[in-house]
Amino acid sequence: MVISEAVYSELAPRFLSHNALAQFLTDTGVRLEPSGADALYLAGRQWREYLERRPQLMVCPACGSAQDARCGSCGNRLAPRQHVIADFMIGAHAVVHADRLLTRDLGYFRTYFPNLKMV
Repeated sequence: MVISEAVYSELAPRFLSHNALAQFLTDTGVRLEPSGADALYLAGRQWREYLERRPQLMVCPACGSAQDARCGSCGNRLAPRQHVIADFMIGAHAVVHADRLLTRDLGYFRTYFPNLKMV
């Protein structure tokens, strides 16, 4: 099993020290694999597609009603932020460096990385 820099960073807060995280990875056989330019470029392309498709209005998770929410301080429209660039870096890393991705968010990854096998 390999992980990207983003996953490594997400794991770090769970350990009291860098050495403890390194030992966990050694004990479990998990290897940190640098992303490289190909994976990072793919992440950026898919991130752009996400930004273009993302709804402009906030949507109520209960009823689905779209709302034009504005900042109370400056009046600018608030935009939904459901995913961050690290999500796309993880998916692109799996495309370039692995044969599948272990995830709980199948729908999102299927949308932006349709040829990626997921478990």
